[in-house]
Amino acid sequence: MLKDLILLQTFTYTGGGQFGNFIQGLSQFGFFSYMLPFLLIFTLIYGILLKAKFFEKNAINAVIALAIALIALQFDVVPIFFSSIFPKLGIGLAVILVILVLMGLFLPDQAWVGYVLFGVSAIIVLVILYQSSAQTLIGSSVLFWLERYWPVLAGAVFVIIVIVLLTRERDTTPTQRTLGDVLPFFRYPDA
Repeated sequence: MLKDLILLQTFTYTGGGQFGNFIQGLSQFGFFSYMLPFLLIFTLIYGILLKAKFFEKNAINAVIALAIALIALQFDVVPIFFSSIFPKLGIGLAVILVILVLMGLFLPDQAWVGYVLFGVSAIIVLVILYQSSAQTLIGSSVLFWLERYWPVLAGAVFVIIVIVLLTRERDTTPTQRTLGDVLPFFRYPDA
């Protein structure tokens, strides 16, 4: 048993023992590339159709979900995307967990910690989605355009936000405004 545990711990060097062989066999069978994406897509579509209640009979929802899941796997775009996004998602979740532990250790009971964690999490999710999409859609003109002109797009969004903030209708009664009135997440909690 100790030999199997040592082999499992040194998976990258020796093959992972019996569990590693089992996972490798599932991979060669297409379990991770086709079966799990099929089950995920089928379940999500079926759940959405059940929740939306478009059709009275569940059999219709199941047939539609089955057809969509099979069509989605017709080409290798979905398996490539899933094989790219989920390992990166695991790494991103590990980074978020480390940040959560460190912030909880050094900054307990701080109201702004949640906002910082949310911001970091949003950035991690956007980076993961972009990288996974870029790997799946190699050669896409949209991604080429975004990579080339993202500073122009960011500048245009910034200018539009500034224009909206400057031209919005203002209250004529003089009041003292705080940063918490303009940006609600800067409000201090009521003590």
